Amino acid sequence: MTEVEIGRAKRARQAYGLDDVALVPARRTRDPEGSSISWQIDAYELELPFLAAPMDSVVSPATAVAIGKLGGVGVLDLEGLWTRYADPAPLLREIAELPADRVVARLRELYAQPIQEELIVQRIKEIRAAGVVAAGSLTPQHTAQFAKAVVAAGADLFVIRGTTVSAEHVSDRAEPLNLKQFIYELDVPVVAGGVATYKAALHLMRSGAAGVLVGFGGGSSLTTRNVLGIAVPMATAISDVAAARRDYMDESGGRYVHVIADGSMGGSGEIAKAIACGADGVMIGSPLARAEEAPGLGYHWGAEAFHSEVPRGVRTHLGTAGTLKQILVGPSSTADGTMNLFGALRRAMATTGYSDLKEFQRCELTVR
Repeated sequence: MTEVEIGRAKRARQAYGLDDVALVPARRTRDPEGSSISWQIDAYELELPFLAAPMDSVVSPATAVAIGKLGGVGVLDLEGLWTRYADPAPLLREIAELPADRVVARLRELYAQPIQEELIVQRIKEIRAAGVVAAGSLTPQHTAQFAKAVVAAGADLFVIRGTTVSAEHVSDRAEPLNLKQFIYELDVPVVAGGVATYKAALHLMRSGAAGVLVGFGGGSSLTTRNVLGIAVPMATAISDVAAARRDYMDESGGRYVHVIADGSMGGSGEIAKAIACGADGVMIGSPLARAEEAPGLGYHWGAEAFHSEVPRGVRTHLGTAGTLKQILVGPSSTADGTMNLFGALRRAMATTGYSDLKEFQRCELTVR
């Protein structure tokens, strides 16, 4: 572990982002068709190792179904417009057309509408009826209130996602969520995060989570670093959490918790490097916000953008690149890594000589 001296009273770790590392080819290469990128989390086998980020600009019930049929999982934000309004389509168009100086105020107004439990049930049932994995996401603040509705609706996967999620939250204002007890009593596999350190991840794994999200999500639309000063470079964070996964396996007698990289992946190269750093799968948002089917109509924003006191996100115009299918599995019409994300992952694995995702986690890296 390398530390640098910031001044006489403070030292800090040297950490690396995904842009700072690169894959190293091995002595053997493979035919890309001989490399498997399938992923199994809990009882669910997926053709593609990814979850679509629970953001209104990315996942609607319709895109969740489309993503599921392409081999991934579309995670619906159960605190978003789809559970506050019976028909949010006109509001999504309005958000796309807002002048920049009106975005935060109008988003706050739109998201002030109460969450409707019956809409949570309706949306999850709609996705499940299509025969794909039905997944929904809540923040820790709303998990206890709406979890029963999520389970009753038949969700296959439950995501508890926030800027930072810990197994132990201290509060003088309300009874904090006991994550370990909650997960134990819930009859649905839970993915929780974000975390960015070894200790935080280990505690979250001990709570019973099936998967842990690494990072702060939000990607191109997140301003947490500017507003709160919080950021952990992703390559280091993923590697640290992968070490926690290894140690927790020893501690628990073999229980495997999936490490899912969440954020800082705008293209296929970052996805490949995230898995090489130790991730089992990824959660992506901004690449999918560029799909023709995306509900954000070429714009991208997250829940942090309309926080009532400290907004930490922006509405970003990404434009439209192609269909969901083209973005996920090709064919690509660009050479910048924003399309055919998982075809590129398969080729990166083949070029470095690995036949599956677990093997690829052993890929040699260099620091640029």
